[in-house]
Amino acid sequence: MKLSYSTLATALLATLSVSSLAADVTIYGKANVSVQSSDEGEGSFTEVKSNASRIGFKGTHELSDDLTVVYKAEFQVDLDGDSAKGDSITDRNQYIGLKGNFGQVLLGNNDTVLKQSQGKVDLFSDLNGDIKSLWKGENRMSDSITYKSKSFNHFQVGVTYVVEDSVDGDDATSFAVTYGDAALKKSQWYAALAFDSEMKGYDVTRATVQGKLAGVTLGAMLQTQEEVSSGKEMDGFLASAKYSIDSWVLKAQLQTANFDGGDDKSGVTLGADYKLAKNTKLYGFYTTFDMDSGADEDYLGAGIEYKF
Repeated sequence: MKLSYSTLATALLATLSVSSLAADVTIYGKANVSVQSSDEGEGSFTEVKSNASRIGFKGTHELSDDLTVVYKAEFQVDLDGDSAKGDSITDRNQYIGLKGNFGQVLLGNNDTVLKQSQGKVDLFSDLNGDIKSLWKGENRMSDSITYKSKSFNHFQVGVTYVVEDSVDGDDATSFAVTYGDAALKKSQWYAALAFDSEMKGYDVTRATVQGKLAGVTLGAMLQTQEEVSSGKEMDGFLASAKYSIDSWVLKAQLQTANFDGGDDKSGVTLGADYKLAKNTKLYGFYTTFDMDSGADEDYLGAGIEYKF
């Protein structure tokens, strides 16, 4: 889907104009831009990167005491200007659905429940150290139906079904069971077990846990994945830790990916955030990837993130 800035602005203004007729409409977004030195095996270069900056609107509309419409339309905006003409605004999660005593059902373009199951364990999401650099499973799927149950004793079940969309197409399924609060505000621990079946050609199993211990937030993930067509497998591990000191947050993350045939890959990222205000931070990071069969990669950057 390709949109001009004027088209997006018109849509958002229209949403504002009818907000008095609908319940709980929220316009939100995030601007995240970094300046960094990047070396992808052919020498270093300097670049300005827009790291999944976005704008969107979301809301609910209560139809009755036990039935509510939920919706979201989110777009990625490339603030660095590097996108090809007409591609500077692209789709992110966009859906509509119903929520009630049965849980919620969402139809549209949405992250799979396996992707969502990572919670907040990936401390460098949207940057070069994002777990998608080494692992499969970070999928946002169109033509999807997602169901999530209500929470029972902190447990919740979720399923994503991706329809075939054509006579020759293939369907796919994602399943997850989670425990606790991913933001660690309502619980001290968060855990999840998730599975993908034939999602973008891969079967994936992922286990996630994160919690707070002596002031340090610790996280870990285990993943196995198999390419359906070839049977090639990978086993991976991730560990992350962060610690807050006044306005600073110190972060570290290690990720491995061990493939059949001895093609081992690993990545290490170190970083720090400095909070300027509740919705604004400065940050710095260093990411290095050790690739057995490919060129090693290094990234050193600093940036600013503003949420609204």
